[in-house]
Amino acid sequence: MQYRRAFIPGAAYFFTVVTEQRRPLFDNEANIDLLRQAFRTVKEKRPFGIEAIVILPDHIHCIWTLPPEDADFSTRWRLIKTWFSKHSPSDLRAPPNRSRQNKKQQAIWQNRFWEHLLRDETDFTRHVEYIHYNPVKHGYVNAPKEWRHSSFHRHVRAGIYPGDWGATTMDFEGIGHE
Repeated sequence: MQYRRAFIPGAAYFFTVVTEQRRPLFDNEANIDLLRQAFRTVKEKRPFGIEAIVILPDHIHCIWTLPPEDADFSTRWRLIKTWFSKHSPSDLRAPPNRSRQNKKQQAIWQNRFWEHLLRDETDFTRHVEYIHYNPVKHGYVNAPKEWRHSSFHRHVRAGIYPGDWGATTMDFEGIGHE
């Protein structure tokens, strides 16, 4: 079966991007700052909106909104991953695995990413909540407000969430791909 991506100009998409071998590359500020710079650099040339994001030690979840005439999220992810890889210290690179050995690649990222076209406002809201609750789900914190590397804090400042949102168990069955 061939995998097909949905390319809809101007749409909102949920993404999961994972590090190679689930290495915890984003467990330090320097790498997170480098990732942020990769996003900023790519956004300057190929604009997109980041509606929600969380950076966890070994993966990222985010929602992007693309410009009305543009559906090319794949190139944006390739550019972000490439920029981060080229500017990261050599010790971040994992030794080649079997599938990459012939290419002699040293990997930082898994080859692919997972995307989901958000269908409506309810789907959008559920995925934003999933993103913000993800650090709790993984046991890193007891409430979303305790995780620094998340758009949750921006959403609280905007009045979208109360500061104590997500401090109780939430169910996100059927959302996300990790």
